[in-house]
Amino acid sequence: MIPITRQGWVAVGAAAVSIIVARVFGILELFIIGVGFFAAVLVAWALVVIRRPRLRGGRWIHPMVMVAGDVGRVDIRIEHVGSVPSVSFELSETVGRPRAAPYTARLPVPPMAGRAFTVTGYELTTTARGIVRLGPLIVEHRDPLGIARTRTVLLDVDEVFVAPRSYLLDMPQLGQGILGAHLLAMARRLGPGEFHGLREYVDGDEPRSIHWKASARSEQLLVKEFTTEGLRRCTVVLDASSSGYGDPEAFERAVTVAASLVHSADRAGLTTRFVTVDGIDLRGPDVAQQTLRHLARLELSSATLDTLEHDPGEGLGLLIAIGSGSGALAARIHGMLDPTQTAITVSTERSPGRSLDVAARSDREFIASWNGLLGRGRLDVEASRS
Repeated sequence: MIPITRQGWVAVGAAAVSIIVARVFGILELFIIGVGFFAAVLVAWALVVIRRPRLRGGRWIHPMVMVAGDVGRVDIRIEHVGSVPSVSFELSETVGRPRAAPYTARLPVPPMAGRAFTVTGYELTTTARGIVRLGPLIVEHRDPLGIARTRTVLLDVDEVFVAPRSYLLDMPQLGQGILGAHLLAMARRLGPGEFHGLREYVDGDEPRSIHWKASARSEQLLVKEFTTEGLRRCTVVLDASSSGYGDPEAFERAVTVAASLVHSADRAGLTTRFVTVDGIDLRGPDVAQQTLRHLARLELSSATLDTLEHDPGEGLGLLIAIGSGSGALAARIHGMLDPTQTAITVSTERSPGRSLDVAARSDREFIASWNGLLGRGRLDVEASRS
């Protein structure tokens, strides 16, 4: 590609017109002007070709996984591999952001000494979850008059994952709040846990819990005390079917809820699982990171979640279904429960219909509704953000 700019082609045209007019009318001054234009273009072309910067570079993005609303940074390390000093040049890089217009980051670099290196960079702002595409990084060198330029690709395209916002939530405790009371009743129906010790008999204790051998060696009746098994697992199911949401913002809230619940359950030490459409079924020790990376690029799908593979885990569990609140997902989820699981529906567009349902028509309502279910009254949304 000929490295001539628009201004350079204008100069070439002006030179040609000047020479033609000088030839027709015999005006020596115009001929000299035309030759001067041509000479300027040739000199500019030679300068940008011969003095083209010889560079190597690397791009560092931190953090590599960001959260919507974060401000990160892109640092670019440039090494001038030539032995003679370079001329000044400019770096330009296209930044493609999710749900926002792309922009170009321009970084002027002063002349560099031979075999020297420098570091430059720019801030990377995010407003929504998704994939930010950086690059390619272009090195552009112009002559002082802007007649000619060279453009060289220094670095290829990089991608940055922007995860959805998430909030660090408390997980239910047996006996606390509506959900805790429900879980305690389920734990008692499932039977006693491990043997914990002996205590003195009090009115109301089951006669069958009396430890007769130990009581015979004591002056008091002693009863066996067992531990009550707490919550051990949590499955989060996200409805991502395009037919389930009337408002795109409702789907974005559902993604935030899913990220919050998976992150919080994993932090609480529960066996955590995330399920959504198109066969996505994530579990394991790094389920929180996998879920955030998947939610960063998740879009509405034409598929629906009709079946759910049985959870082989043991102990009490939660099955949390997140959707618009139309009722179709909740009906399917209730048919997938096992006797040790409790179903909770999170609705992003409608009011809850049951005592164990959660309303999430805004982030603040979701936090308040979840804490109310747990018997807590914390409303400080910002303080709970992780």
